[in-house]
Amino acid sequence: MAETKRDYYEALGVDRSADEAAIKKAYRTLAKKYHPDINPGDAEAERKFKEVNEAYAVLSDPEKKAKYDQFGHAAFEAGGAGGGFGGFGGFGGMDFDISDIFSSFFGGGMGGGSTRRGPVRGEDLSVRVTLTFEEAVFGTKKEVSYQRIQKCGSCSGTGAAKGTSPKTCTACGGSGRVRVQQRTPLGIMQTQKSCDACRGTGKIIEKPCDDCRGNGYVRATKKLDVTIPAGIDDGQRIVLSGQGSEGRDGGPAGDLYIYVSVRPHAVFEREGTDIYCEVPISFTEAALGAEIDIPTLEGTEKYEIPEGTQTGTTFTLRQHGVPIVNTKNRGSLHITVTVEVPKNLNGEQKDILRKFAESRGEANSKGRDKFFKRFFK
Repeated sequence: MAETKRDYYEALGVDRSADEAAIKKAYRTLAKKYHPDINPGDAEAERKFKEVNEAYAVLSDPEKKAKYDQFGHAAFEAGGAGGGFGGFGGFGGMDFDISDIFSSFFGGGMGGGSTRRGPVRGEDLSVRVTLTFEEAVFGTKKEVSYQRIQKCGSCSGTGAAKGTSPKTCTACGGSGRVRVQQRTPLGIMQTQKSCDACRGTGKIIEKPCDDCRGNGYVRATKKLDVTIPAGIDDGQRIVLSGQGSEGRDGGPAGDLYIYVSVRPHAVFEREGTDIYCEVPISFTEAALGAEIDIPTLEGTEKYEIPEGTQTGTTFTLRQHGVPIVNTKNRGSLHITVTVEVPKNLNGEQKDILRKFAESRGEANSKGRDKFFKRFFK
């Protein structure tokens, strides 16, 4: 029997009414808690880390979240009520939302109103790509798959069955317009209207193509390998000219817009090209100074902190941040240290600290009294 998945809201520990900020905060807390680097060899922590990542991948995306709220886990299962998204794999995939452009592409003046003549530009399309923090920082390549309108391969866009071709409409002589006369109180008026015989196209297709049913265009799936530049940020987009739907009557193709979403990192936070991180240090390291390991985008590095370092002190490493797009420069890495106060001390350790406090004159409240007297005289 297959294991039942936990509710995504329950996995993140948030209410169903939680907003985007609350969901992101819950994810960051749990991802940091169960991160494999913090829990090496812990299979249960690894399972929970994957679980919160999967939950966040859905609840952080408005469209997926709406599907999940309506259909639950069935929304992402093959044949499920929500239509499915094809699975998440390692959560580095991507999803897209393309409107029903087929009907709008062939709609409008085809039926007998105004005649649409001349080149017509193809529709612009959009694809959303989800990247990991590292993929956005260092750049990557992604295969995107989307649907677009293009010429029918069977009839090369003519709409006529193979071996045949459209004929010039005899009713309008290929103009797509016919003249009509109407009797009015002012006399007989002559006007023009769209030709009913050819629906304003000027062509008659006696035997329509079976694949496109005479439209000349079909909806097809296209795949592209897209280069994601290093340093791209959440919410930015890439424009691929001419990769949208094909135009009609010699018109240019539309563009493809690739919108980028970046998942938050369990350790780093990004602001532009700078990244921020908190590193815990011990009381002794803060007091005496020490060489500590700090995380960077390329791995851990040694860093010397001076003696007497206070909690909340920030150290900046230049050229250790996010690459600036299309340059060789990078932002900075800002490391903020937090001093961890020791807990569960034994008797001997407490005595040592008491003696230390006495030697520093910290055994009573005189120091605090002196401090407050500066403000309350």
